[in-house]
Amino acid sequence: MLAAASEEYPLMTPRPGWTEQDPESWWDASQAVLNGVVSQLRDPPLGLGLTGQMHGSVFLDKSDRVIRPAILWSDQRTAAQCEAITKKVGAKRLVAITGNPAITGFQAPKILWLREDEPEAYAKVRRVLLPKDYIRLRLTGEYATDVSDASGTLLLDLRGRAWSDEVLDALEIARSWLPAIFESPDVSGAVSDAAAAATGLPAGLKVAAGAGDNAAAAIGNGIVREGIVSSSIGTSGVVFASSDTARIDPRGRLHAFCHAIPGRYHLMGVTLAAGGALRWWRDASGSGLDYDAMAELAAQAPPGSEGLVFLPYLTGERTPHMDAHARGAFFGLNLRHSLPHLTRAVMEGVVYSLKDCLDLMTGMRLPVTEVRATGGGARSHLWRQLQADVFGLPVHRTRIDEGPAFGAALLAGVAAGAYADVFEASALVQLDPEVNQPDPNLNRLYQGYHKAYSDLYSATAPVMHRLADLGSTSP
Repeated sequence: MLAAASEEYPLMTPRPGWTEQDPESWWDASQAVLNGVVSQLRDPPLGLGLTGQMHGSVFLDKSDRVIRPAILWSDQRTAAQCEAITKKVGAKRLVAITGNPAITGFQAPKILWLREDEPEAYAKVRRVLLPKDYIRLRLTGEYATDVSDASGTLLLDLRGRAWSDEVLDALEIARSWLPAIFESPDVSGAVSDAAAAATGLPAGLKVAAGAGDNAAAAIGNGIVREGIVSSSIGTSGVVFASSDTARIDPRGRLHAFCHAIPGRYHLMGVTLAAGGALRWWRDASGSGLDYDAMAELAAQAPPGSEGLVFLPYLTGERTPHMDAHARGAFFGLNLRHSLPHLTRAVMEGVVYSLKDCLDLMTGMRLPVTEVRATGGGARSHLWRQLQADVFGLPVHRTRIDEGPAFGAALLAGVAAGAYADVFEASALVQLDPEVNQPDPNLNRLYQGYHKAYSDLYSATAPVMHRLADLGSTSP
């Protein structure tokens, strides 16, 4: 890695459960970081790769002006639209076509929400783009996306790797609104003269189709063949596995998406509050500790936290329950438990939730022999060792933490002809020599705890839902 730059931009939450951003702030930040990176390079770049947050909706008018703030992946306003999509297409048929059930994060329900709740804005719509693809438009003037990001719209025929006429017709969404679809390492356009002046990039520079953040991170972490999975602990948690074929869970508990490798697919399990659960516990407990100190505190408690289990469903849960009304809890509290026990239980509960994802993958006959830890949690020895002991698998760490950006750069290298294909490019991924090996005795111990963790959801879900309803009722 030769150069890096970063910029921040604000998040807007105009109502509870709503999350939005101004696409112009993305473009402002992109111009700043591209100028910053180019200024650090001795030689001109060979190509440009794109990645970014998935699922968001950028609504454009006939002049490509942004109509309203972009609705993001974490936005929860579209529950009613998800129900409507499921009824119109059929639950089984929807999963069979797209590989996924209708959930609030995806793009399709956002389009329906705009139609129903902001009809004046909807009447102006001529294009709908994903976040990274709006930046592509500003860079190249092209309306384009890639198969991995398109997989998260709920409008893609997964096996056909093309927009689904059946779903579009059922939802009455114009195909002309959607961009052209490319495989991730394909050239999707070139930097325009205007964009070159704004960014410092050379005009005519090839721009790869790129990938959604999770698929790009997989390329950046070398998750390009069956058998190796990545386990990411950031605010949320993601278990990602490459698959040679389109494996679809008929119940939709795992996301099935196209991979950033032409003709390949991936499975993805998501837990909504991973590192976010530890951040919540740090703030709620008033410890005032940083994350390294939190891990040191947790290490003072024994494995299993002496019979204490934490359910990390602080914002509902996705895999395997797909339950927006699931709620978090500590179970098994007694007078022996202290701050170290509770802190360790939070971390263990997050890893149990990732084990749920892994078990679904192996249950679909996907081989898993190695885990690569990514995200902020990969920097913690305890997070990595907990994963090794709970999963019963060796856990490796890559030397570059910015997996999505690195993966986008590798895809750009393929588009520019520097590498023959994604497999050759991924050979650049280097692993840290330190490997966290599972302890067989602790793995047996954690198998029992994980079984208790899994049983707790089914035993308490009705009460969770009742409390969620009570909590949303004003006195």
